[in-house]
Amino acid sequence: MALFEKAPAKINLSLDILGKRNDGYHEVEMIMTTIDLYDRIELHSLAEDKIKVSLWSRYVPNDERNLAYKAAVALKQAYNITKGAHIKIEKNIPVSAGLGGGSSDAAAVLRGLNKIWSLNLSLAELAHIGATIGSDVPFCVHGETAIASGRGEIIEKLPSPPSCWIVLAKPDIGVSTKNIFKRYIHEARSRPVKEDIIQALYESDFMTLASSIENVLEPVTFSLYPEVKRMKEKMSKYGAVGSLMSGSGPTIYGLVKQHSKAKSIYNGMRGFCDEVYIVRLLG
Repeated sequence: MALFEKAPAKINLSLDILGKRNDGYHEVEMIMTTIDLYDRIELHSLAEDKIKVSLWSRYVPNDERNLAYKAAVALKQAYNITKGAHIKIEKNIPVSAGLGGGSSDAAAVLRGLNKIWSLNLSLAELAHIGATIGSDVPFCVHGETAIASGRGEIIEKLPSPPSCWIVLAKPDIGVSTKNIFKRYIHEARSRPVKEDIIQALYESDFMTLASSIENVLEPVTFSLYPEVKRMKEKMSKYGAVGSLMSGSGPTIYGLVKQHSKAKSIYNGMRGFCDEVYIVRLLG
């Protein structure tokens, strides 16, 4: 019997780094929401004690380096599962894009195997396991809209953003999250005002939300990849009410209310990169 799970991409409405932790990770504070762009996960339980991953992507490994593979192994070890699983991944989310594709795949595997193996674990328990795999996995387990703090493992749910269209544009480059975080220096520069974003979500205030989104990693990524900065400038030039880099990049997204404006921005951005999408919010 096959079980299917959607693994939606995420965007950052804000990303702040509060400092370096004793465990070597960064203390973060991120507001994230899911969007209607997703990978598709197909799961089969195996009687034999092994994990198998199948996918077609020249950029994503299908062995123990894959986050979905790591998620299955972590769940097996945590609950002494002697069964195996065959994980089939249909990739639609751009890779190394700041959209959490690998983390969302891992989260979908945790949710799906929880059902297939009849473990009856809560989302909080699955997210706890997910935190051992990657910083975005706990949020991706829960989905919707939330603040993720600590190393990413502390999740506080928030209201859904106001209805709008999202235009995503990913330049033809991949960005290493580890490298961007390593180069980040905590400076007295403009920082996200979390309270403004939260208030905008509670009041369903699109204009305040669009003017409040911020990401402290933008200057780091922009300095290494000037084309990402140019993409953001073009997103605003073509009419996005608010635009931001998601995660460590390189994907830039723009917020608009009207589909006609989203289509216009889409057409403009297609002149500069191949991977451009118009999506709705899920969170």
